[in-house]
Amino acid sequence: MKMSRNRYPMMTIWRFNMVKIVIDTREQDPLPVRNAEKGTCFTGDYSVKGLEDYIAIERKSIPDLVSSVTHGRKRFENECRRMKGLLFRRLVIIGTEQDIWKHNYRSKTNPKSVIHTLEAWEVRFDLPYVFIPTVEEAARYVERKLHNCCYEFAVRGKKALKAKVDDENG
Repeated sequence: MKMSRNRYPMMTIWRFNMVKIVIDTREQDPLPVRNAEKGTCFTGDYSVKGLEDYIAIERKSIPDLVSSVTHGRKRFENECRRMKGLLFRRLVIIGTEQDIWKHNYRSKTNPKSVIHTLEAWEVRFDLPYVFIPTVEEAARYVERKLHNCCYEFAVRGKKALKAKVDDENG
């Protein structure tokens, strides 16, 4: 018996060009992600068309992050609370942790405060974060994560999505 070339038949459902990435209309300087369109995300800056209520990626530059730790803290923590209810959430920080420790930003905020706040948010809001050095790498990372989310939800996550929808409908 001849083996099929495609070992993972469900993967054909979620080929890259079939996943439409949504960039929130409030995103001022969007990442150069492929196969994207402007739209409204429930929360965060990037999601997948049709799954905006379940998937969110928030993007921050180092200066944005520092601002969110200081005078924009209340607004950002509200966003983190909204993201906590999603099936997939991620904070993508463009830059490196060393950029923070070396104080490569204009604010007078102590680097230790920034890092400790970031770690506290990870625990408090169950919000994983990742540092990615460049905008181009961040764009590829966002594409890959959103694509993989779609695949996992298609293959393994139907029950999780259905349970979430059932809970919302009471």
